[in-house]
Formats: sequence, structure tokens, C-alpha cells
Amino acid sequence: MPKVSVLDLSPVAAGSSEGQALRDTIEHARHADRLGFTRFWLAEHHGGAMVASSSPELMIGQVAAATERIRVGSGGVMLPNHSPLRVAEQFKVLSALFPDRIDLGIGRAPGTDQMTAMALRRSREAMTADDLPEQLGELLAFAGVRPWPENHPFRHVRAAPFEAPLPPITLLGSSDYSAQLAAKAGLGFAFAAHISPEFAVDALRMYRESFEPSELLDEPSAILAHAVIVADSDERAWELAAPARVAFRRLRSGAPMPLPSVEDALAEEGERAEGAPRRSDRMITGAPAMVRERLDELLTLSGADELMAMTNVHAFEDRMRSLELLAEAFHLEPSDGPQAAAGAAASS
Repeated sequence: MPKVSVLDLSPVAAGSSEGQALRDTIEHARHADRLGFTRFWLAEHHGGAMVASSSPELMIGQVAAATERIRVGSGGVMLPNHSPLRVAEQFKVLSALFPDRIDLGIGRAPGTDQMTAMALRRSREAMTADDLPEQLGELLAFAGVRPWPENHPFRHVRAAPFEAPLPPITLLGSSDYSAQLAAKAGLGFAFAAHISPEFAVDALRMYRESFEPSELLDEPSAILAHAVIVADSDERAWELAAPARVAFRRLRSGAPMPLPSVEDALAEEGERAEGAPRRSDRMITGAPAMVRERLDELLTLSGADELMAMTNVHAFEDRMRSLELLAEAFHLEPSDGPQAAAGAAASS
């Protein structure tokens, strides 16, 4: 049975606010914790009206404090936007506060448009630098995981708190570049199939076949991240996915906006609600049995050890229901801790 996890972008619904999207993320995490999901990762995106997930390191602390069992991490921190020392210190602090529950997912893309990226970067020159391997090496050296090269100017700098370990690192990607880098460095790898579904299977297989064991990881650890929407019927799931389809098209046209309502999105698409659902490679939608079948096929073909589901829908209650149905489809075991008891009492 594969592990099943959650990727949350704090989607912003039309008629709501970005602050509410962040608060919804915390409640979404509590629900995932109760339902038995393995991880709950927060993304880094900047300057977009569609999602509010600009500071995963801040949200990780809030989510970890609000949950009990689930691992919480970044999906991911866009390392080119940050100083490796700062990232090391932030995640060592989180590791000290929440031992054995924090993950550090690292991405290469800016997570925004070029002008916002320029405002974020540590220098203007960094906009054209393609130095992720060097940045990754600095991050590991600051954390004491790997030695500094001889005569490196930072070799005496240490990331505090000194005794706290750096959380497990997973490289994120939507091409084979990060797959190759993760395999060579002996790190975990997560592929964003919701961005480049056509490359998912080959990139994940390449990672597994090329993996070199390291002091951080003995064997490959591969995650397939995908957009997933589960509903009580295939047709209803296709309808609920309409806001995400419309929002993605708007984003591609350079006009990001909050997720429209289902009715507005279907009207914009020119589709009737009772129309026959169509298959989409970018989003996997359907009733639980259909979704489980398609995801099992992808997990088998890619050799991924874990599924990470991202669900962007307009109504928060539909997102929570999708999470419940996904948990049922994969036969997850709900938590029996105090939060589960509280949730059961609230629903009775």
C-alpha cells in the first residue's frame, strides 16, 4: 500500500480572501491528520491571486502546532529565492520545535513571475545564475551534513540551533533535471505531475534507476505529486474541477485570479453541467474507484513510493470531502488521538 500525502497551496476562492485561504489550510491539515495521511506539505508561490502560499516556513510551524501526528514540510522552498544559511536555520528551528515531523522540500523554479523573482532574489545577478547544486551543497554544509570544500569562506559558519538536525531533504521538479540531481546527491525526489504530467513516469523511473546511496538516504524515496479531485460521482468531480481548469488557463494567459465558482467556471468553459466527463492528464478526477484505478496505474508505471495529492476547488467543504473520499479509496487508517475524538464529537 503506497503512502498518501497532501500538497496544499492555500487556494483563494472568488468572494473570499487570502487570509481565509491560509486559515482554511490549517483546518485542512487537521483533517488530513485525523484521516491518516502521511505528510502535509506547503508550497511557495508569490504574487499570484490564485494561491496565498507565499511563506511555507511560517505555515509549517502553524500547521505542525495544530496537528499531532502528520509530517509537515515544504513543497517546496524555492532555494534560488533564499540564502542557504537562512533556509538551514529556519528548518533547524522547526526541527527543534517539532522533532521527527518536519520535511524540507526544495525547488529550483522561482515560483512567480520574473519581476517578482527579481524583487525576491538575494541579488540581481542571481536572476541569471543556475547554481542549484552549489546552493544545495552550501545548505548541507551549513547544517553539518557534508564538509565544506577546503578554503571555502563559509567553512566556519554554522547554522543555529546547532544541535537540531536538518530535516530530510526532497528535491522537487517537473523535468528530469532535478531527478538527476536528486539521484546523484542521494536525496529524495518529488515530481510535480500536475505541471508536466507527460514527463512524470520517465523522470521518476530515471531517479530510481540512477539513485546513489548517501549518508542521508540508503535507498530512493520517490513521490508522485498530482492534482486530484474526488467526489461521489465522476460527473460531479469533473464539475468541481472546472474552477481549477479555468484558473490555470487564466494563469497561462498572464491574468491569475481567484478560483471562480463552479457555476461561473462551467459557464466560462461553455460546458453544460450534465455533459459527459472527459479525461484529463493534468488533473485526476472522479469517484473514489476511478481515481484509485488511475493513480495506482501511475504509481506502478513510475515506481513512486508515495502519492501526494493537491486539490484546488472553489468551496472548502468540497476540498474536505475530496480528502475524505481519497482516504477511503486508499484505505487509510484514521487517527485515534484527541483530535480525532474531537472531530467525531463535532460531527455527531
